[in-house]
Amino acid sequence: MKRYTQMKFRPNRSLLACALASCLAIAAPAAMAQSTSATIRGQVSADSAPATDARVTATNVATGLTRSVQTNASGGYSLGGLPPGTYRIDVTAAGQTNSQNVTVAVGQTATLNLGVGGVTEGAQAGDATTLETVSVTAVQLAETRTSEIATYISNKQIEALPQNSRNFLAFADTAPGMQFTTDTNGNTRLRSGAQAATGINVFIDGVGQKNYTLPGGVTGQDTSRGNPFPQSAIGEYKVITQNYKAEFDQISSAAIVAATRSGSNEFTGDFFWDRTATDWRSATEFEDRRGQKEESKQEQYGVSFGGPIIADRAHFFLAYEAKEYTTPRSLRIERGYGYDDLPANLQDAYGNGAFSSPFKEDLYFGKIDWLFGENHLFELTAKYRDESELTGAGDAIPMQTGVENTNEETRVDLRYQFTSQNWLNDAHITYEDAYWSPRPYTMAPGYVLVDGARNDVIFRGGGSANFQNKGQEGWSIQDDLTFTGWDSHTLKMGVKYKVVTVDAEERNFYNPQFYYDIHESTTQPFLVQFGAPLDGVGDGSASSRNKQFGIYVQDDWEVNDKLTLNLGVRWDYEETPSYEDYVTPADIVAALQGSTAINNPNSGINVNDYISTGGNRKADKNNWAPRVGFSYDLFADQRHVIFGGAGRSYDRNLFDYLQNEVTKSTFPQFTYEIETPDHPCETTNCLAWDPSYMDPEVLRDIASSTGAGREVYLLNNDLVVPYSDQFSLGIRNTWGSWNTEVTLSHVRSYDGMAFILGNRREDGSFFAPGTTWGQPWGQGFAPFGNLILGVNGLDTKANSLYLKLEKPYTNASGWGVTVAYTFTDAEQNSNITGWPGAFDYPTVDDYGWFPANNLPEHRIVATGIYDGPWGLTFSGKLTVASQAERYGTNCADAPDFSNCFFDWYKPDGSIGFKQFDLAVNKEWDTGTDLKFRVRADVLNVFDWVNYAGYDDWFGAPGEPNANLGVPNSQLLPTRTFKLSFGLSW
Repeated sequence: MKRYTQMKFRPNRSLLACALASCLAIAAPAAMAQSTSATIRGQVSADSAPATDARVTATNVATGLTRSVQTNASGGYSLGGLPPGTYRIDVTAAGQTNSQNVTVAVGQTATLNLGVGGVTEGAQAGDATTLETVSVTAVQLAETRTSEIATYISNKQIEALPQNSRNFLAFADTAPGMQFTTDTNGNTRLRSGAQAATGINVFIDGVGQKNYTLPGGVTGQDTSRGNPFPQSAIGEYKVITQNYKAEFDQISSAAIVAATRSGSNEFTGDFFWDRTATDWRSATEFEDRRGQKEESKQEQYGVSFGGPIIADRAHFFLAYEAKEYTTPRSLRIERGYGYDDLPANLQDAYGNGAFSSPFKEDLYFGKIDWLFGENHLFELTAKYRDESELTGAGDAIPMQTGVENTNEETRVDLRYQFTSQNWLNDAHITYEDAYWSPRPYTMAPGYVLVDGARNDVIFRGGGSANFQNKGQEGWSIQDDLTFTGWDSHTLKMGVKYKVVTVDAEERNFYNPQFYYDIHESTTQPFLVQFGAPLDGVGDGSASSRNKQFGIYVQDDWEVNDKLTLNLGVRWDYEETPSYEDYVTPADIVAALQGSTAINNPNSGINVNDYISTGGNRKADKNNWAPRVGFSYDLFADQRHVIFGGAGRSYDRNLFDYLQNEVTKSTFPQFTYEIETPDHPCETTNCLAWDPSYMDPEVLRDIASSTGAGREVYLLNNDLVVPYSDQFSLGIRNTWGSWNTEVTLSHVRSYDGMAFILGNRREDGSFFAPGTTWGQPWGQGFAPFGNLILGVNGLDTKANSLYLKLEKPYTNASGWGVTVAYTFTDAEQNSNITGWPGAFDYPTVDDYGWFPANNLPEHRIVATGIYDGPWGLTFSGKLTVASQAERYGTNCADAPDFSNCFFDWYKPDGSIGFKQFDLAVNKEWDTGTDLKFRVRADVLNVFDWVNYAGYDDWFGAPGEPNANLGVPNSQLLPTRTFKLSFGLSW
């Protein structure tokens, strides 16, 4: 078993704090986020000599926004704070002028060398234009001299490439190292490398959308088929998989940097509607077996429009999108049993083995921008999201046992940008309110049919145990200040202060769950789990008014015409009062200290590490994150650039994990055994069966107001913030219209949070003598039940090769191609695939290293766009991935059930996922300002079957499971035709 010792970076904090404070003293007032703005920089020459008196002006041809700067003593210039778009670049030097048009992308730093009378070393000049038109010829500038591993997703790709849902994040997997996944319930996740989706952060107009309470990375991406933002409101975005600069916070894997659309000097609008239904898709493999296809429907529609309030000064943009789904779900009976083996109530719940799940979402977005003179820009944006759905059902869970889920989110951002020659200040005041609220679809006791043990579930019925309400609400001030007056340096510094209330109401097992052994009785349970509030103590809710503070400084230093260094460091700090001020109840402290089993030296547990006095816990202050990158332009022509970097990045501990210590203490979960011949009681929580127990209130009375026998969750007093260390080296090339990139990457993440079982046997051991399997459930500490301990300990490591080939789409060529290939060799130090429960061994270290969860070794994503004859635009996307390892419990190769172990395997076949999508679009100009279009998408053209789940049971001792690796569920879409109509004006 591999063991690793980690060392944390500990710089001289006082010296660095002084340096940061000195830089930021210039920058008051404070706020942050230029990450979406582009920068154009370079040299100006006149008669082959540096033009030291030149003035360079960039004017946005759509909105009239203007930025102007004087060259420095060496003829250099830098124009920052440019919203992505097309600009007319005017240069005046030595009494001569020159103009050309260029286009810059979101968050791009492009080099454009200029000379009066023509371009000296940069892109070729386009046609000059006036502000009366935005139909201009413009060169798309490329960003080559950067250490970032970044991929740009253009508005053309967003609009043209086929996709099943209007989730703009679906195109992020065109970047090497990224995965956009959709599970059997339609829930989507974005993931980078071996880390979970939680490590992602999305920055929209420079403001992070981080989910502080739930997994998923950003708000609304946990257990949802919904979209985080209306796609029609996204102009373009950038995917930074590694080497992001110090301005990016609350992240440990990849950053998505998106810019929203703005109104222009012309009134424009767009309407769309698309639809697919049951008859427009092929049946799943499992529907074919049943001979019946479940009803399904998918409709998406919306409208967007914008224009001037005052030409060249103020504009507006509004967008609305909705989606309505009816999605088929397949049911299966686990552990090799069939329909006839189920009791009548579960047969009714199973029905014909399938059902349809509804979903509805409404998304609204509005934006107003106002330019005062050349130096002052205000933007006000607002987003509202409202969705409801039936989730948590499918596989072994029927519709009646599902969950009604709602997602609501409101975000408002007021932005003020000030420019003055060599200074740019970008300030934000934001507000957010986002809550996720699942409730049982059926309010009734749950029925769980098992194959002997409670974890060996065959099928479920009755009501769900899921009863929650979790979210965040708060405001922030953030600011970036950029200074370009120091020759060859771009200095950037920022600070963020945020106050956010994180809430968690968790009353799980509000519906009691009764367990029935199919070998014994389907009418009398042998075990029940339920939740109950503690009188006078609490009701299963926790709230914490958190304060976050972040500060950074960044220097992009152009050492010479070949070498650029990116040097930065940031520090983040967060206070979580619900964790730091928590006081462990006296009765729990007494029970812990009095437990001979837990305090036995063999247990490996020091109870004092988990007993909080309200004053012995502190927020982690050691979150210093240095980030260093370089790029070396081999021939100083931006065509062949070697780049690389090393850096540390801190994420955060989710409140969904921290809140358990409070909610489980105030709405604890109880487990009571019910005496039966095959299941004699092994704990003091033992009941003789009485049908009155089907009433939840009767069970709650049994638990009594003392909470005796309840599960107890305790957190380690020295929890730290999870982080990753990242290293990379690559080369970027430009071959005419083609761009290539080859990168070697190593990412190591540390200190992810996990929950381990604190129960111990009388001698302090975890396993019984002579065994390596058999967790001591039920052997807690009197008078309480199971002890669950929250610790740091989840790690991942990934070595990757990224290959990228791209010919960007341009109007002139009429076509574009992207190819992204990723090879990944990755591991994680547990078999955790979801909620971080590591209950099967005494510590996380005891698991050893496993192949990273659901991460294919090989993955390729290719896209293409082509303007064909008759005004048709064709596009396609191909995704192919190798099989990924799956986890399971291996008892087949063990001498008995007391010596099972976790194992992994790959299902048959070298290909684990493959999908090819096509789209064709035709637009008609009506001769007025109105255009009409029709679009057809064919998803999964070849109807390739992609499986979602497999039988992962290795088998009993000496009895290998013949069905190991046999598929039992399928991902959508099957081959699906989708028709869209649209109007634009």
